[in-house]
Amino acid sequence: MSRIGKKPVAIPSGVTATIDNGTLTVKGPKGTLSMGLVDEVVYKLEGDEISVQPANDSRRSRDFWGMQRTLVANLVEGVTEGYTKVLEISGVGYRAQAQGKKLKLQLGFSHDVDLDVPEGIEVKTPDQTTVEISGIDKQSVGQFAAEIRRWRKPEPYKGKGIKYRGEYIFRKEGKKK
Repeated sequence: MSRIGKKPVAIPSGVTATIDNGTLTVKGPKGTLSMGLVDEVVYKLEGDEISVQPANDSRRSRDFWGMQRTLVANLVEGVTEGYTKVLEISGVGYRAQAQGKKLKLQLGFSHDVDLDVPEGIEVKTPDQTTVEISGIDKQSVGQFAAEIRRWRKPEPYKGKGIKYRGEYIFRKEGKKK
């Protein structure tokens, strides 16, 4: 039994959800998100909540149950509050600058790294060493943050690189003399 899957997803006021043609569509103050529904799980829209139950007693439907409930909850949270990831850049000469739909990174390479910001994502740079990525789709916000981080992962000796805010970098000791 899935402990997460048992809980229904509450739909706050100002948010509407519809199920039709194998698609769940959630509309809220921040926008509209939709998700394809899986056959192994039954979705029920009851009043101001969505419940998710396995369609049968097979292993596959029980595997999908909790994950599908979490995906539905992510849709509701995305259209009401949205998602934000904050990246911190540390290193001499490392900096970031948002320019419209582009993000310009200087990370110690012989060239600047120019990244196109995907549709539905907003990037802000409050200062040169902080990048704030926000949007309503949790997966796309996390994916773009991971793509930025991929350019310079934090290294364990000096801690230089791009890390998530609140991430702990395990530091190694250098050579002892």
